[in-house]
Amino acid sequence: MVDEKKVNQVVDVRNGFELPLLLFAGFRSIIDALHRDLAEHGHPETRPAYGFALQAVGRDGAAIGEIGRRLGVSKQAAGKTVEKLEGLGYVERAPDPADGRRTLIHLTPHGVDLLIRSAEGFDRLRAEWARTLGADRLAALEEDLRTMDPGGAFRLDAAGWFTG
Repeated sequence: MVDEKKVNQVVDVRNGFELPLLLFAGFRSIIDALHRDLAEHGHPETRPAYGFALQAVGRDGAAIGEIGRRLGVSKQAAGKTVEKLEGLGYVERAPDPADGRRTLIHLTPHGVDLLIRSAEGFDRLRAEWARTLGADRLAALEEDLRTMDPGGAFRLDAAGWFTG
């Protein structure tokens, strides 16, 4: 049997594993707050991965294989996600005007509304962080995180990274 008091004495809160946990906790607090807000404004069925998928669809639409590549998942996994999003009214299928044999996935007005509300929600949450931490500290944190980002750009395949 593990004695929790002794474990806490052995594990120093400044150990290296704490940094990714704190970063993830901050990420979760933002995402969870955003999804509570989205649920109150017409999107109760939305899940965090859906935002990645809708971004992968893009403004001009995309084929399922392309969505899968953008997300870093198989075509089959992308197809399942598209089916779920289609069932919820966020995307629709349409023939590709350039190639009638191909089907493109497009955002519906409901999908666009979700992305707009998400963007507005992220802006509100960032403003809350700025009020809590101070605008200068938040800007410094963001700049520091950009410095530590080895790729220098956001990658849509983060959803695939989390799911294996």
